[in-house]
Amino acid sequence: MRSTAGNILKAERPDIVGMQRGACPALAAPMQTGDGLLVRLRPAGGTLSTSQFRHLASAAARHGNGVVEITARGNLQIRGLQTESVSPLAAEIDAAGIIISDGVAIEISPLHGIDADEIADAADMEVMLRIKLGDLLSSPHLAPKLSILIDGGGRFSLSALIADIRVVAQPTGQWLVSIAGDEEGATPLVLGSADAAVNAVGDLLQMLIVNGRRTRARDIDKAMLRAHFPELDSIRSIRPAPTKSSFVGVTELRNGSTILGVRLKFGQAMAADLISFLTSAESAGAREIRLAPDRGFFLIGLAETAMPALQEAAIGYGVSVTANEPTEQIAACSGEGACALAFYDTKALASQLLDQIPALFDGSLKLHLSGCAKGCAHRRADLAIVGSGDGYDFVVDGLAADRPAARIAGGGINFAIERLARLIKDKRGAGESSADCLKRLGPTGLADALQQE
Repeated sequence: MRSTAGNILKAERPDIVGMQRGACPALAAPMQTGDGLLVRLRPAGGTLSTSQFRHLASAAARHGNGVVEITARGNLQIRGLQTESVSPLAAEIDAAGIIISDGVAIEISPLHGIDADEIADAADMEVMLRIKLGDLLSSPHLAPKLSILIDGGGRFSLSALIADIRVVAQPTGQWLVSIAGDEEGATPLVLGSADAAVNAVGDLLQMLIVNGRRTRARDIDKAMLRAHFPELDSIRSIRPAPTKSSFVGVTELRNGSTILGVRLKFGQAMAADLISFLTSAESAGAREIRLAPDRGFFLIGLAETAMPALQEAAIGYGVSVTANEPTEQIAACSGEGACALAFYDTKALASQLLDQIPALFDGSLKLHLSGCAKGCAHRRADLAIVGSGDGYDFVVDGLAADRPAARIAGGGINFAIERLARLIKDKRGAGESSADCLKRLGPTGLADALQQE
């Protein structure tokens, strides 16, 4: 609740202790958030039938607060659950035939098995890992948010995603295992057959288990890595990361089939809107959903002639069907009204920024709108606007919890937006992007601009 001065009354907010980023809210262990319990789901293979997705959204409406999210890593989240509603939700998921794998979630190429341009089927590699390393993957001694990624290549690779362990198909028929980074920055450890890759992942899991739940791949001792992986300093055959392109829109695969990629605006949809959209998609022939990184999914099986009408209908349901929309640059949490921890309405501020500073959204910048310092919606962003009991914190190139460059009282946000707009207009050099401009000016430059009279 806000005071008449525009500030937020912190006394009515629940304690944030125990709600930190870093936990993994699986169905068996939901996480407490400001709007109740949250569960994060990764269906096997990142695949659902259209009917299963409808049933999942319907269950979210019955047992949660009706908000369905897709995360930046292509996982599903259901919010607003209560302790007594988790079991009925789990029962409905099971009744719908949705398989949720135990243990570490493994992210794989979204178009595995149907993309003629892929090098190898990531789903086959996932099966090998789960069969041979099942006990290790289910260990309670692994970090809750440990990430394993399998990239089989193809039209939409996972090259931009950061992961603890990356297993990436190579044109030579081999697999590259690397750790701690995206495809360009990760440290390569093993280049070899599928069996060699599985063994390497097993060795890494054992190292992580020995070191305990706080250990991530980046924390493994370098000397230990060299002892286990003597090729570490000699591997040079990493294929270059493909140019990143939006998955949103119509894509024709080489086998002649056509698919539609869609994105939930700000990664969220009300269950009723999602159900309506999926019902329309199913009527148009969509039989399968493939979850995709960056908060969206592919619809498989649509007739090409049905695409225009479905794309037009999607807009009314809060589903984006156009690539590179400005909203893709904004990561927003649930915000005030949906989360008791949030100090402001993130969606309202997003609309205000899009309307008043369109030049900010030139495709270069990631903006994080976080209702509190927990920073659920995104990790590191070019610019974060974070709610607090005192108003709004502006963080440059950092996490929501980092020291802000400037703090603006709640009633001063409109003035701050005007000054940010002026900053982008006056200080951005010819040919310079918004992100590069903010980086060049740094926290001091932003603070001076926001706080000037």
